[in-house]
Amino acid sequence: MGSTDNTDAFWAKTNKYLMTTGVPFSPVIITKALGTRLYDANGRSILDFASGQSCSLLGHSHPEIVEVVRRYASELDHVASNMVTHPVVDLAERLAKLLPAPLEKSFFLNTGSESIEAAIRMAKYYTGKFEIVAFTSSYHGLTQGSGSATYSVGRKFSGPCMPGQLAFPAPYAYRSPFRKADGSYDWESEMDFGWSMIDRQSIGSLAAFIMEPILSSGGVLEPPEGYMKRMAAECKKRGMLVILDEAQTSIGRTGQMFSFEHDGIIPDILALSKNLGSGYAIASVSTTAEIERGCKEAGFLWITTHMNDPLTAAIGNKVLEIVERDNICTIATERGVQLRNGLVKLQKKYWCIGDIRGRGLLQGIEIISDPETRAPGPDIGQAVSDRAMARGLACSLVKPTGMGGVFRFAPPVIITSEEIEEALRIMDEAFEYALSESPHR
Repeated sequence: MGSTDNTDAFWAKTNKYLMTTGVPFSPVIITKALGTRLYDANGRSILDFASGQSCSLLGHSHPEIVEVVRRYASELDHVASNMVTHPVVDLAERLAKLLPAPLEKSFFLNTGSESIEAAIRMAKYYTGKFEIVAFTSSYHGLTQGSGSATYSVGRKFSGPCMPGQLAFPAPYAYRSPFRKADGSYDWESEMDFGWSMIDRQSIGSLAAFIMEPILSSGGVLEPPEGYMKRMAAECKKRGMLVILDEAQTSIGRTGQMFSFEHDGIIPDILALSKNLGSGYAIASVSTTAEIERGCKEAGFLWITTHMNDPLTAAIGNKVLEIVERDNICTIATERGVQLRNGLVKLQKKYWCIGDIRGRGLLQGIEIISDPETRAPGPDIGQAVSDRAMARGLACSLVKPTGMGGVFRFAPPVIITSEEIEEALRIMDEAFEYALSESPHR
């Protein structure tokens, strides 16, 4: 059989046996992932500007991580969840040394959704309350608790949410109706409005506010300076815990080990995933000794099949070691400046780029269909995305409710300056092609 026959057979099997879950399959068959590159069934090289599922922080198949996998797969892969191993304790210790006091207690799970479920449950046990607040552009997962705190997508037809879910206006400067006299974003008034709505809806059982320092899947929304600090203060006034979901913003990606350091706050509970495993399934929940004490006294229970697995803990420990040793935070900052400068040039050239936002190597551009009305431009965004993939660039186009499409750029932090320029050249050509095919009317 020729390659076409093989491809046809592959897709026939895919369509027959693999269930779709609401996200269309990519038309590209990936056969290898190495460093910053993906390779398809034809041997074509594709620059991965999305880090897989926003996970492969250090690139694909990093040799030091591969060696850790080999070692622990051969001698210490999985034990009962209550058995303690050196890799798990070593990772907990390293995290505690990296995190600011009083965050010092951690345990380890598999995915971001699972870490959010555990964090929400901890907040309820510790406070004795049950109301959870989240942003209107939030994405924390699609399991019951995390999905109930997700407002950007996935709410329709999923049945009743967990009781006590309350939504807060997301800090969406580009489209917020809250404006000062000079037209600038009036986030202070918006926050006052948001809290007035929460206080009216609450029955007096506010347990926690769960948020991302940069709302990634919700459109790469970066709160303005001072926003997060005031938000933490408002939560404290109401006796609420602050849960930070740093699945996509942590471990150096935004220029600091943890993105909350930029905002000058310390969460009560921190959930990590994605970047912590650099492509492998590990998540963590970190908190204070005081919150651990309160949870224990309240009878907190959390146990899953792969909690505190030694193999993935060893991977997480190696990821943190590499990020510290190789000055990844500095690299992400420098490459982020280069990326931002390139995106600004594209924005000046193409009217359909309405906004640029983000920090470090987590940045986004919002696509519009009309420069006067700022109407969303989903068709243009999809055309650009398709053309970029055809030209050898994989990038993520997120489509939260109320937005036409936002390109989320989150390449592996090992990316070179030359590869940044390569990605920008491809995006330039993709925009030119898409607009020539569908000109502005």
